[in-house]
Amino acid sequence: MVVLAASIVSKSGKVLVSRQFVDMSRIRIEGLLAAFPKLVGTGMQHTYVETENVRYVYQPIEALYLLLVTNKQSNILEDLETLRLLSKLVPEYSMSLDEEGICKTAFELIFAFDEVISLGHKENVTVAQVKQYCEMESHEEKLHKLVMQSKINETKDVMKRKASEIDKSKIEKNRSDKGGFMSLQAMGSGRIESSFSDMSISSGGGGFGSGSGIAISNEVDSFSAKSKGRPPSSATAPPKGLGMKLGKSQRTNQFLESLKAEGEVIYEDVQPKAGVSKSAALPPTDPITLTVEEKLIVTLKRDGGVSDFDVQGTLSLQILSHEDGFIQVQIESGENPGIIFKTHPNVNKELFANENILGLKDPNRSFPTGQSGDAAGVGLLKWRMQSVDESMVPITINCWPSVSGNETYVSIEYEASSAFDLRNVVISVPLPALREAPNVRQIDGEWRYDSRNSILEWAVLLIDNSNRSGSMEFVVPPADSSTFFPISVRFSATSTYSNLKVANIIPVRGGTPAKFSQRMQLITENYQVV
Repeated sequence: MVVLAASIVSKSGKVLVSRQFVDMSRIRIEGLLAAFPKLVGTGMQHTYVETENVRYVYQPIEALYLLLVTNKQSNILEDLETLRLLSKLVPEYSMSLDEEGICKTAFELIFAFDEVISLGHKENVTVAQVKQYCEMESHEEKLHKLVMQSKINETKDVMKRKASEIDKSKIEKNRSDKGGFMSLQAMGSGRIESSFSDMSISSGGGGFGSGSGIAISNEVDSFSAKSKGRPPSSATAPPKGLGMKLGKSQRTNQFLESLKAEGEVIYEDVQPKAGVSKSAALPPTDPITLTVEEKLIVTLKRDGGVSDFDVQGTLSLQILSHEDGFIQVQIESGENPGIIFKTHPNVNKELFANENILGLKDPNRSFPTGQSGDAAGVGLLKWRMQSVDESMVPITINCWPSVSGNETYVSIEYEASSAFDLRNVVISVPLPALREAPNVRQIDGEWRYDSRNSILEWAVLLIDNSNRSGSMEFVVPPADSSTFFPISVRFSATSTYSNLKVANIIPVRGGTPAKFSQRMQLITENYQVV
C-alpha cells in the first residue's frame, strides 16, 4: 500500500486540506485533485474511482469528501481501513464539518494525518493514540514560550519606567510654565468660571442660564469651560499639559497622555451623544455655522400603506467667537402647513411669528460660543411633521418571496420619490441562517452578506432621476416569507421636508455681518418595512 496524498475537498472541487506523503511534484498532485470531482458519479454504491495510474478512495462527510489518492497496486482493504480511521479523526479536531470549520483546524488535521500515514504507509495506531501523540508537550516549544514571556515582561517593565519618567518631566514642565496661573488660582475661591459657562442651550431643549462668573483671561475661560465636563477625545489633537486638568489626575489617564506624547494613537471609549449626527460633529470653519437637520422615523407595511411617518427637525447654531454672538437669524421656510415650529424659551417668539427672525429676548445678551455650548451647536428651533400619506415617503420597498422546490426566490424592488436625491442608500434584508452567501442573480447596485447577523445588504450610492427604481433578485434555501422582514433602510439627503433656509444674519449692534455657512440634511433614524 502506498498512499500518495490525503485530502479533504468540497463537492464543488475546492481543496480545503491536503497532505502529500511521497516525492511528487506539486503540479502533479494538484492535477490529480482537480480531476477527482469530474470522476465522481451520482447514485454510485462504491466509494472508489480508478484511472490508468491512480485510485481514488473517498468517503462523503456531509458536504465534503475525505479522499485518499493511492497507486493501483495498493491493497484496497487497507485503504478503506485507513480512510475509516481518518474519518474518525476529522470530527475530533473540527467541531463543524463545513468549509469554515475545516479551514480553521487545517494544521491540526494535517498533523493527525501525519501520525496515521508515514511515507505512504499506514501506521498501526488508534484514534486515542493519535490524539495523545499530537497533544504531547515539546520541551523546545515550552522553552521558546518561556523565553518569549520573559521578553514581554521585560518590555512591560521598561515601558512602565519610561512612562513614569515622562510623567515626572511633564509635571515639572507644567509647574514651570503654569506657575503664574497656579498662584492666581490660589488667590481665588478655587472655582473659576467663564462669563458664559452657565449660559448654555442644547438641542434637547435646555435653557439659557442667568448666572455669570469672573472672566480673568482667555486662557482661564478656555480652561474652566473644558473642566466642566469630559473633554472630547481626538487621536489627531496634540497632547496638552496634565498639571492643571481637572478630572485627569488618575495615573491611567496620565499614562495614556504619555503615550500620546510619544506619538502613539490612543482610541478612547467615548460614546457619542444621542441625536448628534456625523456632519454636526465636524469642526466648523466659518465664524457662524447653522445646521438644519431632519430625522425620519417611518414604518411601512409590507402589503402597502404607512403605519408611522414622523419627521423631527432642528435648527442649531454654532459660533466660534464671542464677538459674533450678538446676532439675529432670519429664516425662510417652505409652504408646508403640516409642520409645527417651536422656538427655544429664550428666543423672542413674537419676533419669529411676525418676521421669521430668531433672536434672544434680551438683545444685550450674546448667543453661547462653541467653547461653552454643545458640540453640535445650540438649538434655536424645533419642528415636527406627521402624516399617513404614502406619497410623502421618500422611498418604498416591495419584497416578493416565493418558494419553488428546494429554493426560495426573493425579488425586492425600490421606488424613490422625485422630491429627494438619496445618498448612501443601504437596504438590509434579514435572511435565514445560511452556511454560504445567497445566490444573487440580479441587482441594481452592490451587495454584501453579513454572515454573523445573517443579513443581506443592498447598497446604492446615489438615487436620482436616472434610477428612481431598482430591483434585486436572490435565491436561498426554503424559508417562510416572514423571515425576510423587517427590512431596514438607511440613507441621507441634502434637501429637507421643511425647506427651511437661513436668509440672513443680522448684527444686533450694527456693523458688517459675520460670514456664515449653513448645512442641510435629511437622515433616517428608524426606517423599516414590517
